[in-house]
Amino acid sequence: MKDIVIIGGGAAGLMAAAQLSLLGQRCTLIEKNKILGKKLRITGKGRCNVTNNCEVRTLVENTVSGGRFLYGAFSCFSPEDTMAFFEMQGVPLKTERGNRVFPESDKAIDITQALIRGAEQAKIIHGEAEGILTQDGKCIGVRLKDNRVVKAECVLLSTGGASYPLTGSSGDGYKMAEALGHTIVPLRPSLVPLVSSESWVHSLSGISLRNVGLTLYQNGKKIYEDFGELLFTHFGLSGPLILSASAHLTKGAKCTVVLDLKPALSDEKLDARLMRELSESPKRQLKAVMKTLLPQAMAEPILEKAGLLETMRACDVTKGQREALRNVLKALEIKIDGFRPIDEAIITAGGVSVKEIQPKTMESKIVRGLYFAGEVIDADAYTGGFNLQIAFSTAASAARAMAEEGYEE
Repeated sequence: MKDIVIIGGGAAGLMAAAQLSLLGQRCTLIEKNKILGKKLRITGKGRCNVTNNCEVRTLVENTVSGGRFLYGAFSCFSPEDTMAFFEMQGVPLKTERGNRVFPESDKAIDITQALIRGAEQAKIIHGEAEGILTQDGKCIGVRLKDNRVVKAECVLLSTGGASYPLTGSSGDGYKMAEALGHTIVPLRPSLVPLVSSESWVHSLSGISLRNVGLTLYQNGKKIYEDFGELLFTHFGLSGPLILSASAHLTKGAKCTVVLDLKPALSDEKLDARLMRELSESPKRQLKAVMKTLLPQAMAEPILEKAGLLETMRACDVTKGQREALRNVLKALEIKIDGFRPIDEAIITAGGVSVKEIQPKTMESKIVRGLYFAGEVIDADAYTGGFNLQIAFSTAASAARAMAEEGYEE
């Protein structure tokens, strides 16, 4: 058997070890935390959206960066393969809205323990890798910070990104790859809440909106559009819709979010709805009328943006004022000042350049016997289980290549 070392015992590292075991190949797994899968245990607020029950084409479409590069890995190990693996490990799964797949138990720990069971033949070393040793352009081992050296013909770097540093994702893998000549695409937070300095946004902290439309503009150009759920916070905006939008933003750019609070209604139908609400109780104050359209806390800021007072009577609203209110409801602008810190991001965008990785095997084009899997690669996707599928697909591709030699000239 070959000497195979995996650096990082998260989702990608554990899946690679499990796949190697299925292929009859043992390995050594180096993990600096005392427990394996530390970040995975808190994924999806403790529920773990393990994958998305979709076709490979949909995976690629939902991958913001690196989609074409990952096509081979997705084909090698698809969501169907992921689900089959966990079912085989005794974890029943369920598919929810948006084809998001969760364990029936709603417990991320079940997913983590299934991966640990799958990887039980691996030798576990709880230590911190400092560097990858090479000779004549090929891997020969891994050096730990306590000066131990682990012999290795193949090394899989699956150390995660730079988000959630308390779980061990502190960016070590980028340094090790860069030391060997790999290009690191600049890191930035992705799937992260957005910051706005607008005080009216802060005043709505805790208000959640479902079924709203969102258009994201960067430097005046529309770069993203979607529909879903968002949350107002004390610092700005969060929720699934905002997290996905954040994947498209460039650090330092001027950004604006425009919300359509009534996307199911055309301008004409919304105008008719407003006319009906205003005419049914002409003596009611506008703040009471707004209750039929939005959460009560939103009445004041929405009316203020439309140039209307809460205490104004419905019967006194002119056609022009009604149009102004309709325009705010259909295009509510919020200025975005930036991201929350990277340690609050669900994933890290950027990483080892995919131009320097073989797409079929995940092997380095620079160092023979060096492989990559998971978040350390410059590839990221929307929420919905897509990022874990990237981890599992790249890990499985690398495992198969390492077990079968996998060197591509």
